[in-house]
Amino acid sequence: METLHLDHAPTYGFGRCDCCGPASRPGRRLFTGLLVAGAAAPAWAREGVQVGERSKFTKLVPAEDIEQGASLQYQRMLGEANQKRALLPGTHPQVQRLRYIAQRMLPFTAEWNPRARQWKWEVNILASKELNAFCMPAGKIAFYYGILAELQLSDDEVAAIMGHEVAHALREHARERMGKTAATRVGASVLSNLLGLGNLGDAAMNLGAQLLTLKFSREDESEADLVGMELAARAGYDPQAGVSLWKKMGQKKQSPDSRILQLLSTYASTHPAGPERIQDIQRNQPDVASLYARAPKPDRRFPPAEALKG
Repeated sequence: METLHLDHAPTYGFGRCDCCGPASRPGRRLFTGLLVAGAAAPAWAREGVQVGERSKFTKLVPAEDIEQGASLQYQRMLGEANQKRALLPGTHPQVQRLRYIAQRMLPFTAEWNPRARQWKWEVNILASKELNAFCMPAGKIAFYYGILAELQLSDDEVAAIMGHEVAHALREHARERMGKTAATRVGASVLSNLLGLGNLGDAAMNLGAQLLTLKFSREDESEADLVGMELAARAGYDPQAGVSLWKKMGQKKQSPDSRILQLLSTYASTHPAGPERIQDIQRNQPDVASLYARAPKPDRRFPPAEALKG
């Protein structure tokens, strides 16, 4: 199995995010953990992780346009992969595994985004050594075989990755990024009035699109970690698997095998598997502990993917 190049595959995903540092501290949208110990929870608090409203930048781009474009790109990608004999069939044990895990997780997606009810969810595996996975808008999920085989992922760790990527789609992070791009093309005062930001909006605009994108992408990754952890817990998968997943990544990063380091190069530069991210996950696990304890557990468990050869 070789590394696969697909012209229509997205440039983002579990191994290709634009964040370039450890998970950020709670900011504009993330406020988990800001309540001091012993303080009363606000009336609007929900059970599970606490994240704020979706960014107002999403309002600058119609959701329908994003979802239609993503669906078209996904189908083109599958067609290209199929032509290259790099699309695993639905009968493959790992495809069945991922679709089973998704089937358990998807009933809990609409709470995070009502539009998810009408999405035509798809789950596929691309036959490539690359360590990556993604969920495009409209619920289009793909895993690269390499991340399943090279990391020998357990079902709980697969759920951690899938939950993280699904969270990006539910929270409309791609739509937000496109909205921010559109925002740089309008006047600062117009944007400020549109978003109700006043002079603060003018000041933020002056920071430039690059700074805004960097900040939001870091928040997006932290948010996806939390929302994904809750989705996995509600589906009956151990939320602590995020810790073991990042530890595996850290161990692979220390591998003397040049082949492994090459496969990890992009991932390691954008998704540092340092103690900060693990600590952030551990700090927020109490928020989903009761959800996991009450959740019906999977009635099927699957073996890890067969190791890559060569």
